[in-house]
Amino acid sequence: MGELILVLDFGGQYKELIARLVRGLSVYSEIRSGDISAQEVKRLAPIGIILTGGPNSVYEPNAPKCDPEIFALGIPILGICYGMQMMCHMLGGEVKCGERGEYGIVDAVMGKSVLFEPGNSAVLMSHTDCVYKLPDGFLCTATTAACPIAAYENASKGFFGVQFHPESAHSADGQQLLRNFLYKVCAARGEYKLDDYLETQIIAIGEKVGNKNILLALSGGVDSSVCAALLTKAVPGQLVCIFVDHGFMRQNEGDEIERAFSNQNLHLIRVNAKDRFLAKMEGVIDPEAKRKIIGEEFIRVFEDEAAKLGEVPFLAQGTIYPDVVESGGAHGATIKSHHNVGGLPDNLAFSEIIEPLAGLFKDEVRVIGKKLGLPDSLVNRQPFPGPGLAIRIMGEVTESKLSVLRISDAILREELDGMGLNQYFTVLTDTYSVGVKGDYRTYDPVVAIRAVITNDFMTCECAQIPYEVLLKVSSRITNEIPSVSRVVYDITSKPPATVEWE
Repeated sequence: MGELILVLDFGGQYKELIARLVRGLSVYSEIRSGDISAQEVKRLAPIGIILTGGPNSVYEPNAPKCDPEIFALGIPILGICYGMQMMCHMLGGEVKCGERGEYGIVDAVMGKSVLFEPGNSAVLMSHTDCVYKLPDGFLCTATTAACPIAAYENASKGFFGVQFHPESAHSADGQQLLRNFLYKVCAARGEYKLDDYLETQIIAIGEKVGNKNILLALSGGVDSSVCAALLTKAVPGQLVCIFVDHGFMRQNEGDEIERAFSNQNLHLIRVNAKDRFLAKMEGVIDPEAKRKIIGEEFIRVFEDEAAKLGEVPFLAQGTIYPDVVESGGAHGATIKSHHNVGGLPDNLAFSEIIEPLAGLFKDEVRVIGKKLGLPDSLVNRQPFPGPGLAIRIMGEVTESKLSVLRISDAILREELDGMGLNQYFTVLTDTYSVGVKGDYRTYDPVVAIRAVITNDFMTCECAQIPYEVLLKVSSRITNEIPSVSRVVYDITSKPPATVEWE
């Protein structure tokens, strides 16, 4: 392994963003549970450690802590928010509830530090607790109006802490702070390149698979498409791609996917399993239950098809790093179970799962796709969840609801295509409202529009769509779909919301 930065997770909502930004600065990073042992850290031999934020108070009895021996390994450490408070608390300082919380962008007065230049800087704060007393040997390097110690350091030991979030784009000099930590404190050489990752995966897959076949779940999305291209390069002629049309695709999407891959150098099998999946959804309302049921049924379909093909010992999936992280960890809450991670059943009929993209973030997957020669139409396709429209219907999934959602989604995509947005779709809510159509009273479900812009696919902002465009979309949906009489626009960012509603 080359240079490594360990990002130790204590439940921070920005942990993926920290790790992705580190990689963007040409240093490989991995997210590990905050309770990793010092012995394991020593084995991994990182050049630096970043302690994430988290929702707890460090002075509470059961608050998560890192192994105290980590501070004796001689490895530079940067604590962010909760990570800063935890390091202070564990090394003999004092953390307590502040007189008032700080949430949002505030002005910080920065002192002299290897991490930043002196002066004023806008930073993103999100905390109530504050550091009030520093451990021996530490110096305060930044303050705000409500936070007496907004940053500290013990430069001789390589320990640094910031109360704000440098990983957020809202912190004006945050990326430079991270760069300084990597290159000035950790002495990084910046050797991480996606070409190396690609080459390593191709060699590893070839050695593991040998002359046996691999079965790939192909959805037509970015992740599974890139996975197919990578596997074809690693083991040409040994890849069988199964596209399971579960009936939850967007309008005409099943046919489009089949056409897109029909001329590729792989064996493509399309399985029309709409009735099978709809039957499994009967009476199911909880979104986590939907994801897990659909995930298990996916695997069962793969097993059925594999049985027809003879022995296929390997199952490949387009799982990416945020899928794994968001499916839960020791200190991180399960945001949502991904059908290709948290929804896997225990009794798989495959000897091994191959997930060559599981160490990559979405933007890295797109770069790999381009390096493998995939067309822009596939590489830049907007994200679509594995469970499809089933988790864009609030409540029970039925064929009539799917029909409404497909039409409304198609209308939205027609009107918003070309506007440069990262993701946009409609949601059929389980909220009913009164309306009037043709002098008759209606009582129909509300359709919600979701459209976002993002640089990292882990945080996002509501897209500021021109009012006249929203009016046209609303008018078309309510006129072209008889059972819809109200359309709303979701203006919530992530966080606190997620991109999907379920």
